Amino acid sequence: MMLHIPEVLSSDQLEHIRAGLNAAPWQDGAATAGPQAVQVKHNRQLPADAPQSQILADIVTKALKAHPLFVSAALPHLILTPRFNAYEGGGHYGNHVDSAIHFDPLKNISVRTDVSCTVFLNDPPDYDGGELIVEDTYGAHEVKLKSGDAILYPSTSLHRVEPVTRGVRLASFLWVQSMVRDDTRRQMLFDLDMTILKLRQTLGDCAEVVALTAHYHNLLRQWADL
Repeated sequence: MMLHIPEVLSSDQLEHIRAGLNAAPWQDGAATAGPQAVQVKHNRQLPADAPQSQILADIVTKALKAHPLFVSAALPHLILTPRFNAYEGGGHYGNHVDSAIHFDPLKNISVRTDVSCTVFLNDPPDYDGGELIVEDTYGAHEVKLKSGDAILYPSTSLHRVEPVTRGVRLASFLWVQSMVRDDTRRQMLFDLDMTILKLRQTLGDCAEVVALTAHYHNLLRQWADL
């Protein structure tokens, strides 16, 4: 499931994050790439131990946790500390699949990567190129969102970032270990949750809506991995 999450970050939050990144001690993104990814990864990345890193990451994490659409779609159990990257001057990231397990040095935990998330930090007119391309059984999907918006997609997906030929593309990226590791089951639960929400808005908590809500929680109880 790919899902556009609108307005995760406010304009004030974006301004604060961009100011922090402006003064940040960037490093070569290849420093955190695996043996295959290092061959196709050409960007800059904010080190996890940089002074700004934890402060800016907390802003992104809290904003995502407060967004009902993110919670419903990702069903987060653990959220890896958000990281930040920049693409410019032809920088790109070739086709790759994210590692199944990531170690979070700030939280000292290992996280299974079920859901990948990119939060865009500046607007499309600020740069040329830089599209996130996610491939699945239905083809290739191009994503380039306005600042503050996020995209969720399965971490099993083959994906890439196209070369940035003008300007700078700024983004935060992170992974989620979901309570429900199977993408198809997460999709079904999300669709059911959205249907219940729409029915509640029109019918209130009638007997049928309560029954569907019980069905949702019973499925989550059966499928959740905590």
